[in-house]
Amino acid sequence: MAAPLFADYLAERRILRRKLSYWRIAAFAAMILGVAIASQRLLGPDGSLSFTPHIARLSIEGIITGDRETLKLIQKIEDTKAAEAVLISIDSPGGTTSGAERLYDAIRRLSAKKPTVAVVGSMAASGGYIVALGTDWIVALGNALVGSIGVLVEYPNFAKLLDTVGVKMEDVKSSPLKASPNWFEPASPEARAALVVLVGDSFTWFKTLVKERRNMTSEQLEPVADGRVFTGRQGMDLHLVDRVGGEREAVEWLEQEKNVPKGLPVQDWKQERTLERLGILSFSARAAEFLGLGELSGALDRAANTARERMLDGLVSIWQVGGGN
Repeated sequence: MAAPLFADYLAERRILRRKLSYWRIAAFAAMILGVAIASQRLLGPDGSLSFTPHIARLSIEGIITGDRETLKLIQKIEDTKAAEAVLISIDSPGGTTSGAERLYDAIRRLSAKKPTVAVVGSMAASGGYIVALGTDWIVALGNALVGSIGVLVEYPNFAKLLDTVGVKMEDVKSSPLKASPNWFEPASPEARAALVVLVGDSFTWFKTLVKERRNMTSEQLEPVADGRVFTGRQGMDLHLVDRVGGEREAVEWLEQEKNVPKGLPVQDWKQERTLERLGILSFSARAAEFLGLGELSGALDRAANTARERMLDGLVSIWQVGGGN
């Protein structure tokens, strides 16, 4: 009987060792997780210590919608004491008027606590220019595009196509202007008049914003408020920008005019890219980029931007060649 008992003892010992090994691994994993969480709190978005004094760089690119992620990121920069100043790098043709307003308001709150400079790379048009107006100073490259001060609303008219295929949309409305204009019939004079009032109200707000933020007279505002874009050089002469240049000039201004310590590093603050936020086209573009398929990645990125642009609803402040201003 001794041999079976000894075998059972060995088996129990093996089970205990396995359990001990499991808990050791679990404890080690918990320790790693704790270190990762602590590191995330201590480290900035680019992996540097968040308590290290620096100039934050926030990029506003592509179609502007005033999304929550960007607003949260601006709030984080505002709350981070180590971020002594902020560069708002803008490369955008605009987007929804309300989305640009949300970003403008957030940047004004940020500017009340930290000095901010807009740095225009290739474009800050329409809603993109509204965002730039939220900063303390605007720098643009000489060949960047700025301006496009205006608002529009667009809607397709499929009435003729439906007549061709023999389809007619029927509806029951509480009032003549409910859901009007729509895609399925020509806009009535009353519907167009209502839209003109909407666009006019937002346009007045946009012009007032430009006039106040750029300290313009009515005479100075009139020639820049017709929807055109201007180069950075033209924009400086027209009081739309403060300096022709780039990030170096922006940092120099912060040091000289806002007493930001010299030599501070510039650190990127970025949003985390999730599958939900990227969308299928953008995620596919990142996958193509990872696989070295540069042309496919670029095509997918362009398709994603076009899709986002076409899904804009309501009043928009956007500039595009061949489109509206």
